[in-house]
Amino acid sequence: MKSQEVRNQFLEFFKSKKHSIVASAPMVIKDDPTLMFTNAGMNQFKEYFLGNGTPKSNRIADTQKCLRVSGKHNDLEEVGMDTYHHTMFEMLGNWSFGDYFKKEAIQWAWELLTEVYGIDKNILYVSVFEGAKDENLEMDQEAYDLWSAIVPEDRIIMGNKKDNFWEMGDQGPCGPCSEIHVDLRSEDEKKKVPGRELVNQDDPLVVEVWNLVFMQYNRKANGLLEKLPAQHVDTGMGFERLCMALQGVKSNYDTDVFTPLIREIETITNTTYDKDSLPTNEDGKVSVAIRVIADHVRAVSFSIADGQLPSNTGAGYVIRRILRRAIRYGFTFLNTKEPFIYKLVETLSKQMSDAFPELKAQKNLIINVIKEEEQSFLRTLDQGLALLDNVIKNTNGKEVSGEKAFELYDTYGFPIDLTALILSEQGYTLDEKGFETELQKQKERSRAASQVSTGDWQELSKETSEGFVGYDNLSTDVKITRYRKVSSKKEGELYQFVFNKTPFYPEGGGQVGDKGYLEATNGDVVYIIDTKKENNLIVHFSKNLPKKIEGSFKAVVDSKQRARTAANHTATHLLHQALRSILGTHVEQKGSMVHSGNLRFDFSHFAKVSSEELKEVEDFVNARIREHLPLEEKNGISYDQAIADGAIALFGEKYGDSVRAIRFGESMELCGGTHVQNTRDIWHFKITSESAIAAGVRRIEAITSDAAKEYFTSQSESFNEVKAVLKNAKDPVKAITSLQEENTSLKKQIELLLKDKAKNLKGDLKSEFQEINGVNFLAKKVDLDAAGIKDLSFELGGELENILVVFGAEKNGKALLSCYLSKNLVDEKSLNAGQIVRELGKYIQGGGGGQPFFATAGGKNPEGIKEALENAKQYLS
Repeated sequence: MKSQEVRNQFLEFFKSKKHSIVASAPMVIKDDPTLMFTNAGMNQFKEYFLGNGTPKSNRIADTQKCLRVSGKHNDLEEVGMDTYHHTMFEMLGNWSFGDYFKKEAIQWAWELLTEVYGIDKNILYVSVFEGAKDENLEMDQEAYDLWSAIVPEDRIIMGNKKDNFWEMGDQGPCGPCSEIHVDLRSEDEKKKVPGRELVNQDDPLVVEVWNLVFMQYNRKANGLLEKLPAQHVDTGMGFERLCMALQGVKSNYDTDVFTPLIREIETITNTTYDKDSLPTNEDGKVSVAIRVIADHVRAVSFSIADGQLPSNTGAGYVIRRILRRAIRYGFTFLNTKEPFIYKLVETLSKQMSDAFPELKAQKNLIINVIKEEEQSFLRTLDQGLALLDNVIKNTNGKEVSGEKAFELYDTYGFPIDLTALILSEQGYTLDEKGFETELQKQKERSRAASQVSTGDWQELSKETSEGFVGYDNLSTDVKITRYRKVSSKKEGELYQFVFNKTPFYPEGGGQVGDKGYLEATNGDVVYIIDTKKENNLIVHFSKNLPKKIEGSFKAVVDSKQRARTAANHTATHLLHQALRSILGTHVEQKGSMVHSGNLRFDFSHFAKVSSEELKEVEDFVNARIREHLPLEEKNGISYDQAIADGAIALFGEKYGDSVRAIRFGESMELCGGTHVQNTRDIWHFKITSESAIAAGVRRIEAITSDAAKEYFTSQSESFNEVKAVLKNAKDPVKAITSLQEENTSLKKQIELLLKDKAKNLKGDLKSEFQEINGVNFLAKKVDLDAAGIKDLSFELGGELENILVVFGAEKNGKALLSCYLSKNLVDEKSLNAGQIVRELGKYIQGGGGGQPFFATAGGKNPEGIKEALENAKQYLS
């Protein structure tokens, strides 16, 4: 059975059981601060389990893209080493929100596996929660009784809390679960050891295929459990493992989910995949590398399609780390020194675009981003190899310190296992304990910085929330329905409030959250410093609690900030329209950030936007502003209808069945943000910068409204100051051009004079060298600039042998040091000019670097030059 058929049969089966089939949510999560990525099928339904929203149907099924590479669920280091762990995987799932419970979930799971898919009942095992005395949790007798009516009791396994009690996190809905395991071993192996003894023992052929979670409890912050008002079912079945079972193979990588990618890797790299080899031998290492690359290209491609580009922070850093792991495996074990992973995207797109059309739609962007990342990291690897050579040269003995290896890893991104491999090839060892110590220190610093302590919600009212009412009202009377305290090292102690309704817009769609204040009837004021959305709750942040938490308040949004933010948000829509009109309809929004002071807009485009094109874009947007286009808003229309009407939807955004469409003239987008009532309220649009942020992705930053007025006022003042300096010249541009030409001429004259000065100085200096341990040494303060010092150093190096020259100079109140070494001394004496100036730089309160034979340092303490020159001799002692 082909994987496409496996997926379709699952969805059709649950459709026949009256489930609504929904699309996979984006893999990158945007409104849940507890998660970076979707790591389980239930993530997009958290708000329903928490009681913060109502699903369109009480029965839902889907296939969900998941990523497990960070936080509690992190399978990254296992990927490739075995046959069944993955970073990105599909999770087939069915859900009941207060509808059916254990009976139906168990019966339907068995029916699908054994009757529809035809899996042999005799190779299936099930597990049931055995209970936990320390938490007064009883054995799941109901599930046991249901299973015992279906399978022999010797195929029912009692599972502990670790394996058979599922929790969303430290707090929140949780409950017992039943796992279904499949034994794919040969008959001979089954005779030797019963399958039940290998369940949950990490056997690659006795694997969990489906987990049925029965949500019955809510975990409080103090660890206590309380019963949920409604019981839910949350199931998750590993698609890749299911395909392994149905296709009669012994590895997920031998299914048609991965074989097309593996064949393409073999062709491109001229290697052979041996599914039976061990990871410890040479063939096995090649096969591990091929598995890693086949897995990782899926994770990275789907992330980029969902709007997450590789970067140095947050979710983007995780994606970059996955891709770099794949590149490194190819570099080390497949001997690939040129980019090639990007070539696999075509195969992946053909294979999975029917189920996930975003892959086809974003294919060119994915290819460009991966290719550029490959080129960049391969350059980093080359640089790291050179740095590692230098570390080895400067190592006494045969063990390289863990601290040095960590510096390569942390600062330059050089993989530690590659460091260990190269060291072993050259007869060196790595101080692994030292490296682990440094790594743990970094993790502890990071953990301490990001650690957040969250209290339980204190419920004050069961009143139904009206949600956001701030499109039309910037103030309204509210009640606090719940609140909690949160503490973090970064932000200190804060309070979070939820109101029965709110005029405060929560951060989302690139727009920052509103600020403002709460005013009690007695006049007391509490300031709202931010507003965010979490699992469908609009959460307001404050540094203080109201003196009287119960009662009515007036919630007031900062109207000036809202107006500026709205102007910037509407401008992003007009900018998007302008870019598509002027650059082409290939332009798609790839991200935005809308503040009250400025806006940032990321978009797909293959080249730098020229100054002429930027001028056209500005003129286009400002023409729409001058047309005084009114806001046309459609609320509650269907997604399909909005798209049919011409609205633009963004990749990576999760849209419901009912959407809000915003139109200004010909610009129409799906958007939940706040906007001006008329484009005239934007006043003016001004681009302040255009740059590249990734392959095929550009960024424009711009200002509107008050910020644009301040910009033009500042420009006018600066222009008047320039005119005053130019003695009110009638043509300032002509006057500046004349000054530049005169300056260029004078610079050339000075350069010639300094060269003559250096030549004259060179003759005098030759006699001042002194020989120390076979090296001709000179340390002297000179009256030259940086270029003159360099010329002088190289001229001396061309005429004298075995020299070490350190020059100091003072220019415009700043200190300058330089070091020149004859190239033979770098190897023979293990000297390094860069290291010398870095260490001498401390005397002038500065630093620097350069090449091993010539380097410079700058500092702010000219008085330290004398001491630096006096200490230069120590390198020859």
